[in-house]
Amino acid sequence: MTRADAVCEALRILAPRLPAFETDSVLSRALTSPGLRNASPENAAWLALVAFARHVFTEYDSYLDEGYDRDSARHFVLDELNETLRGWGVRRTVSEDVEQPDDE
Repeated sequence: MTRADAVCEALRILAPRLPAFETDSVLSRALTSPGLRNASPENAAWLALVAFARHVFTEYDSYLDEGYDRDSARHFVLDELNETLRGWGVRRTVSEDVEQPDDE
């Protein structure tokens, strides 16, 4: 099994309702991000999924553009981020108490 296959399978299990066209974007992020290169397939899938959802489905980038620091922007979008993840069938949630992945 290739790394791409392993990450894709981990992503399928993690987010069973993630649309195919979104899966391709998350998979690409997981496979090309230098910070995820040595991560397990499961961690790479999770971290890429969270970063993707944060940037594409929340106002995170707008908060950064307005001058908010990364931690504040993450705080403001946390509920929206977790709602998006739940919509994809993800049972795990992002918490402010847990260090979150850096965005690339």
